[in-house]
Amino acid sequence: MVSKSYSNLLEMSCGDGVDFRQPFKSLPRVVTSPGIISDPDWDTRSDGDSVGSASSVERKIIVANFLPLNCTKDEAGQWSFSRDDDALLMQLKDGFSNETDVIYVGSLKVQVDPSEQDQVAQKLLRDYRCIPTFLPPDLQQQFYHGFCKQQLWPLFHYMLPICLDKGELFDRSLFQAYVRANKLFADKVMEAINTDDDHVWVHDYHLMLLPTFLRKRLHRIKLGFFLHSPFPSSEIYRSLPVRDEILKSLLNADLIGFQTFDYARHFLSCCSRLLGLHYESKRGYIGIDYFGRTVSLKILSVGVHVGRLESILKLPATVKKVQEIEQRYKGKMLMLGVDDMDIFKGISLKLLGLELLLDRNPKLRGKVVLVQIVNPARSTGKDVEEAITESVSVAERINLKYGSVDYKPVVLIDHRIPFYEKIAFYAASDCCIVNAVRDGMNLVPYEYTVCRQGNEEIDNARGSDTNCHHTSTLIVSEFVGCSPSLSGAFRVNPWSVDDVADALHHATDLTESEKRLRHEKHYRYVRSHSVAYWAHSFAQDLERACKDHYSRRCWAIGFGLNFRVIALSPGFRKLSLEHFASSYNKATRRAIFLDYDGTLVPQSSINKTPSDELITILNSLCDDPKNDVFIVSGRARSLLDEWFAPCQKLGIAAEHGYFVRWNKAAEWESSYPNHDFEWKHIAEPVMQVYTETTDGSSIEPKESALVWHYLDADHDFGSCQAKELLGHLERVLSNEPVVVKCGHYIVEVKPQGVSKGLVVDKVIHRLMKNGKTPDFVVCIGNDRSDEDMFKSIDSMTSSSAFPAVPEVFACSVGQKPSKAKYYVDDAGEVVRLLKNVAGISSHREAVSHGRVTFRDVMDYVD
Repeated sequence: MVSKSYSNLLEMSCGDGVDFRQPFKSLPRVVTSPGIISDPDWDTRSDGDSVGSASSVERKIIVANFLPLNCTKDEAGQWSFSRDDDALLMQLKDGFSNETDVIYVGSLKVQVDPSEQDQVAQKLLRDYRCIPTFLPPDLQQQFYHGFCKQQLWPLFHYMLPICLDKGELFDRSLFQAYVRANKLFADKVMEAINTDDDHVWVHDYHLMLLPTFLRKRLHRIKLGFFLHSPFPSSEIYRSLPVRDEILKSLLNADLIGFQTFDYARHFLSCCSRLLGLHYESKRGYIGIDYFGRTVSLKILSVGVHVGRLESILKLPATVKKVQEIEQRYKGKMLMLGVDDMDIFKGISLKLLGLELLLDRNPKLRGKVVLVQIVNPARSTGKDVEEAITESVSVAERINLKYGSVDYKPVVLIDHRIPFYEKIAFYAASDCCIVNAVRDGMNLVPYEYTVCRQGNEEIDNARGSDTNCHHTSTLIVSEFVGCSPSLSGAFRVNPWSVDDVADALHHATDLTESEKRLRHEKHYRYVRSHSVAYWAHSFAQDLERACKDHYSRRCWAIGFGLNFRVIALSPGFRKLSLEHFASSYNKATRRAIFLDYDGTLVPQSSINKTPSDELITILNSLCDDPKNDVFIVSGRARSLLDEWFAPCQKLGIAAEHGYFVRWNKAAEWESSYPNHDFEWKHIAEPVMQVYTETTDGSSIEPKESALVWHYLDADHDFGSCQAKELLGHLERVLSNEPVVVKCGHYIVEVKPQGVSKGLVVDKVIHRLMKNGKTPDFVVCIGNDRSDEDMFKSIDSMTSSSAFPAVPEVFACSVGQKPSKAKYYVDDAGEVVRLLKNVAGISSHREAVSHGRVTFRDVMDYVD
């Protein structure tokens, strides 16, 4: 099912639309609609509205939902702001060079009165290099608490809207708010951009439409996107009514980052299943081919700022708090949980695991304490309230059942505490457990590992030897992003209370040496894969992904959220019908090669039989004595013979050129008359096995080839089976004179040396031998096999074989990367093109018989 899209994104976003066709005034180059880059005719010096100057200083524009700032307003109504040094966006600057100018674009966590917004914006830009996006309160509510938290957040965490009474069904008005908010963010990003060398890095699911807005304004913008949340499997994601719109917008970025390979794999599967896109890995990099652009994927988890954590650990307040915590829980094993309050963090499941542990092991009662720090909820709703109630209820039950006057197995800290105090709990805890049922990354295990390394101040306060080895124990859900990188942790299925209880028991029974080995292994990884390493690596890959921006020609097509940029080679251009007709008219000998499926009839057409109009056009072309016209197709010769029976003078090359016939009166020729087809007895049984085990697949037998089709099979399973079949056939046919190739949803076995390119080569050489050397060559096709024809014609015409270089019109059907120099939009345009020049041929035929004058012919061309 095709999801609904909007024909005009600007109409939906708001009335104050921006004319995307106007070039951005501070760019040093002009980006016009077809992507032509020219020199500016204005002064590019900085004016009062621009952010900095268009100089050689490297600029990174970081875009996120919230700015990394702390905001307060005193009783006198004065705003005060400060950097949030604990925010990830602020810490990632360490991954850039000191000369890099980093600008932040995002909204504030507080509402600012419209009368104060200009003053606040100037202060934030001047003091903190931040450009605030002020969203109206009602838009903020619908955008963030509505669409982001009620629609995207649950879905991306694998929760389907199956309970109708909870208001979880898709609300299109909330999506409209999401679009309007993304447009406002895009407006602010455009204020920050000075040159097209600036890098824009967009963060997280709140701004997934931003790439389309930005790409529409600047075709060659260097744009990266990183998703901090999970990306669901295609079976979950496809339930989103605006699934295509969001996917297409993300693909307008140059680089898309994910925390783990699982999330990237799910994204690739969605692109393949929903949009029919292909991807491949080259030299370690995964790329998606999207209309001539290669969209790169980055798989690297976010790290922590080790230096920041170590500096907080040294604070006297932190050291004192560590002593206090260790004294309070002396003689007990202290376990720690630090989670946001939401339905996916598995707090209740963690507590149930502790309850089962104490129930099974009476000797641990009074000796194990779980301190659960609950960060404030980021959203509101019935689900959050239920999660809070459930967690408190389970904790009270455990304390009532196994606690005493001076002992509580569960200590819930459900109020905001200073960051240094949280760090102190990390340093003092023997074990940390993260039991989320689904999470994007979760940096708690990394922070815990760094803090358990301690420092000289904490060791001295404990009275320990500063050279002593440090230990830590981690229990991590297998459904969180950091799990794959922590190989020394106990990985658990959070839904299994037994698994959690067993892991807790193992944690209480580890030897000191094992704790030390696990800790050292984790600490090495966390320290080397810090947030600075992550940011630096992403910036490097973004630069690599954008290196070909100015070696390609860009064309913008599509409306609304279907907008995309097509990147083509500089010489690739739309075929002008007037130029084509004029050159056709001037030629003395013409060779015309036409593919059939997708070229003369639409690829999607169910009835592939040529129309009466097409037959008439082909006959008109063939009747011109200057023309030699060939249909070059992969179809069987019997079918082509039947379809084109009315075309007496038409040449046909069937089965990619294995069989060739110069006209209807001629006999079929084969380049391999004595070819042995015994290999079919080997290949067909193998194909039959894969057909029986792959629902939706079929075998197409040809005289010279066998083709296995899997277009109607499940996409992933069909692709997997095709790769396996390819390898299987290559092994069993290794000693046969055949080649095995993968095509567009096919695996084909055919004789060696058979290709459409060889047909073109053979026909042109025959024409030259017969004294009919063409000075006008036309070749039109739409798929990979036709690229062989384009390549062959280019090779022949650039060699010394021709006495004079002919005019060549190699033409691809559809705008896509090709060896052809021209393109037309679709099969209908091909027919109109041929009809136009067929009319010229008909008029010339009339001239030769005296029915019209030569002036009539020229008037027709004009």
